[in-house]
This record gives sequence, structure tokens and C-alpha cells, in this order.
Amino acid sequence: MSTAFRPPPPIEPGEAPSDPENVARILVLRRLDAAPRTRVELERYLTQRGIPEDVACMVLDRFTEVGLIDDRAYAQGWVSSRHGTRGLGKRAVAQELRRKGVADDVIAEALEPIDPEQERARAYQLARSRYPHVMGLPYATQVRRLMGTLTRRGYDAGLASAVVRDVVSSEPGEMPVV
Repeated sequence: MSTAFRPPPPIEPGEAPSDPENVARILVLRRLDAAPRTRVELERYLTQRGIPEDVACMVLDRFTEVGLIDDRAYAQGWVSSRHGTRGLGKRAVAQELRRKGVADDVIAEALEPIDPEQERARAYQLARSRYPHVMGLPYATQVRRLMGTLTRRGYDAGLASAVVRDVVSSEPGEMPVV
């Protein structure tokens, strides 16, 4: 006989758990074990699983108190990951964080370390990497496609326009260096 921990079976919607606080704790720990989450994401999850609102709030308050739920740290990690690795602009990163339920003041604080020159350099890098795919096309098509790439990634239209103009107007072998 094994003494390993066996989690309780999943709660079906409409099923009343015998100890909702314990079930909520286990559900939150499982979600946090898989990946960091925001408080709002965890609230939504507990609601979907049928945990009463007051119990969910109490459990999430305790997890926040001990530091297992930290929206500020989550937002900072998300910004560095999405901007640095994926090359998303500030606007796109902010939209993603809003969808995850992070407060606007926390988002602004997390986006603060990204200065305009850093964002411009990242936009240049992205435009230069996409330029070979549009090189043989007419000028207007090159501009439209590169602008689309940058704006979909969350870069401001003014910044995208300036970057695309510089990248497209330069000689193919002489890409502008930022």
C-alpha cells in the first residue's frame, strides 16, 4: 500500500464538496504548480469549479498574503518574456495583461522599464527579420506587410511607420543599425 498523496477527484459542476476551502486550496495549488497565474484567473477558475465566492476569496487572500499569488511579479515576468523574447510592443503586452485581470497601475509599473529606444530597437529587429520575405515585392506591398507585422505585435503606428520607412528605403545590404 502506497502512502503517496492522492488528490481528491475533480469536482463536478453542481456537486457540493464536503470541505470547499480545502478543495479550493488544492485546486489553486494545482493551477499554480502548472504555471504562475493572476488572482483574477484563479478567481475565474474557482468559480467555474463551483467554489463559493466567499471561500474562494478567503483562500486567494491567504495565498496572496504568503506570496504565492503576486500580480506585480507576474506582470513583470510577463513583460520581460513577451517583449524581450516574442518582440511584442507595449500595447500588445498591456492588452494581454488586462485580459488576465492585472490592474492598470500594475501594468503601467511593469511596462516602465521599457524605454522608447528599447522598443524602437526591438521594432527594427523585427522589421529587419521580416524584410527578406517581402524584398522582391512592390514598395507599397512591402510597407503594408511590414506595417501589419509591427502593428499586430503591438507597436504604435507612428513608430512602426518610421521603422518600416527606414528598413524599406535602405539598400538591401545596408540595413540601418539601431
